[in-house]
Amino acid sequence: MMRERLLTLNILPATFSAAVFAAAISAAMAEPVLEEVLVTATFRAESLQDVPVSVNAVSGEKMLEIGIDKIEDLQAYVPNLSMSETGIGTNIYIRGIGSGINPGFEQSVGMYFDGIAYSRAQLTRAPFLDLARVEVLRGPQNILYGKNSIAGALSLVSAKPGQEQEGMVSALYEPDHGEKVLDAVLSGPLTDTLGARVALRKREFDGYIENLTLNRDEPAREESTFRAILDWAATPNLNAMLKFELGKFNVDGRQIEITNDQPSTNPNFGGANYSQILAGAFGADPSVTNTELDYKRTSNGDYSDNRTRNFTLNVDYTVGGGTLSFIAGFLTYEFDELCDCDFTGAPVFSVLFEEEYDQFSQELRWVSEAGGTFEHIGGIYHQKSELDFYDAILIDSPIIPEAVRQRVFAQTGSAAAAQAARDAIANTTTPRYFNSDADLWSFFWQTTWNATDRFRTTLGLRYSREDKEGSRSLDVADLNGVQKPFTPSPVGVDGVLAGLFKIERHDLEGEQNENQLAPSLNFQYDFTDDIMGYVTATKGYKSGGFDARSNASPSLTDGLAPIAGSFEYGEEEAKSFEVGTKSSFFNGRLELNLAAFYTEYDDLQVSIYDGTLGFNVGNAGAAETKGIELDGRVAVTEQLTMSFALAFLDFEFTDFENGQCYQGQTPDSIGPGGTPYCDYEGMTNQYVADYSGNLAFDFRQPLSGNMEFRAVTDFVFTDDYNSSQNLDPSQEQDGYVKVNMRLALANLKQGWEVALVGKNLTDEEVVSYSNDTPLANSSFSSIGHYSFVERPRSVALQVTLRW
Repeated sequence: MMRERLLTLNILPATFSAAVFAAAISAAMAEPVLEEVLVTATFRAESLQDVPVSVNAVSGEKMLEIGIDKIEDLQAYVPNLSMSETGIGTNIYIRGIGSGINPGFEQSVGMYFDGIAYSRAQLTRAPFLDLARVEVLRGPQNILYGKNSIAGALSLVSAKPGQEQEGMVSALYEPDHGEKVLDAVLSGPLTDTLGARVALRKREFDGYIENLTLNRDEPAREESTFRAILDWAATPNLNAMLKFELGKFNVDGRQIEITNDQPSTNPNFGGANYSQILAGAFGADPSVTNTELDYKRTSNGDYSDNRTRNFTLNVDYTVGGGTLSFIAGFLTYEFDELCDCDFTGAPVFSVLFEEEYDQFSQELRWVSEAGGTFEHIGGIYHQKSELDFYDAILIDSPIIPEAVRQRVFAQTGSAAAAQAARDAIANTTTPRYFNSDADLWSFFWQTTWNATDRFRTTLGLRYSREDKEGSRSLDVADLNGVQKPFTPSPVGVDGVLAGLFKIERHDLEGEQNENQLAPSLNFQYDFTDDIMGYVTATKGYKSGGFDARSNASPSLTDGLAPIAGSFEYGEEEAKSFEVGTKSSFFNGRLELNLAAFYTEYDDLQVSIYDGTLGFNVGNAGAAETKGIELDGRVAVTEQLTMSFALAFLDFEFTDFENGQCYQGQTPDSIGPGGTPYCDYEGMTNQYVADYSGNLAFDFRQPLSGNMEFRAVTDFVFTDDYNSSQNLDPSQEQDGYVKVNMRLALANLKQGWEVALVGKNLTDEEVVSYSNDTPLANSSFSSIGHYSFVERPRSVALQVTLRW
């Protein structure tokens, strides 16, 4: 199907010829030259064209100008990168591979901030501040970026103090969604050897979704981030950098709507759908019957309050022609969330979340001098972390108890039993505590042999030893936190919870000790001074761990009905092969990069929905992903630069018997506790589009009196993809083309600039994530979905002053 589509797409370069294209744009003009893009993907400052890996780099200036505030905005400019919030977590994927929504997971896509691993999913929601660039490396990165980066890595690099005094203040205002952003930077030398840089960001955002229940706009965001960097050149050979960063981002409400609500198949509800049942039988606000995508939602209110802190010390000592670096980092964050997790304006139930995370890491790294016959990079890495997670379902309204009463009465015909079940479940909470401690040591070494002036080969190895301890307990209590007596009968609190939510009281502990050896082999050959080809073979790992969110233990206890639960999961493995070229034509006027890849994943770590509210983690099977990634830049004229990126992706599960069935799907098998399973073999994955990419034009025109006009236009496009983790056919997101534009007038001498910034000017309706409406089908036999909806069209005024 992918091949057929490629043959029929007129807009895609199926017959693309670099020479023909280059000749077409090489008109009889002056000879403009592209500026060199430097990256540090291999811990050396190298031209992007010399790095033998599929990598995209987005500059901090680009992110500030076009309004890229966080990773969720960045994905539009990096094909095969996907990031989205979910009802109870965050997804980040590269080439179709990512981690599921479970606090016990570390991310398959590693994020590194100035060399410090940011491996927790919640940190991907944090806003950007004063970055030099973001580098996105696709494919397994388990040698130099060794912390579980089995799908790829994001490297965030802070802007550093320079040799001259400089400053910047930028303010943005967008009226339709109440967005106000203030960025301020002050940087320069304090003494001959000491430099400093201070950056601050404040952002307020009213939101673009109207909450009909609370009569307010959502999600309302309030963000503030502060960073200070000291850069000390102690001696000609010794340099030390100390960074401190403090941030918070608080969100009230969510960008969630109920977008599908079908009639119940239960004859007791007379053909009413879930929202009509809530409004009619349970007296919910009539606004709950709004169940289509129209940027309106119904909710009783939810929030997420986040705090982050980071200290980073980087010491570089030049000796023997190489550099010895010591990098130490302390990272901590905490958040509190309330999720209105039925995602309707009816008070069905809510969930409290709390999480605290502390991490300390140290790395000692040696980078030899470049240019010799052999070049080396090696070192030792140590990381300790502690995670504490808490959540609790709150049943504090009469809707669920009444639904239980009706169900028990229909099953037994006994009014007394039905009333007993109702009383048992009323005013109940299920406090769950999860803890995970990890201690990681790893040793890595990479050697490049420059065999000739044109041929070189690189061998890399990383050995890791990780010890983990985990514990999880779940109890049943009243709303005051007082434990309820264990009552396993079908009408007792434990019996009802087991039947309704597959919840079982438990107290679990475990230990894991893992040893991993990840190798990598790369060959590079310079066909000419401007064309380089490479081949890379890599084997990577992602460590196992403990499930934080399962509602039951793996084994049956206490005489309850069979319940499918989980606690431990094992490591994941990837084998990857990539071949690519980095090319430059016409004296640096055209750059063209191409990569083709094939990766096999075994023992995939997945989070499987249990059919009610829980998620069970396990190593479900295997998958393979393959594709082509193309990107480049063209200096069309002295004033106009064009850049482009295009990716084709083909993902297939080769073994996944216990996949989550979508609503109404006939199961292929039935698991413990009656959990339906569907076989995903031969199917694709969530977020996988056959193709995606972007096309950008940057035009600069000097005017009189030191004035300059600048116009930047970005076309961001994708083919269809499925936004649901159970691959429900009804949840296909249609392909689209978004247009972002920035028009600016600047005085280059005085340093001021005024700009209009437009996002999603085509006003595309985009669902970034969707899933089954909780309890709608399992308790009321009504198929429904909730969706995370991206921001519609916006136009903002931006004023910037630099000195």
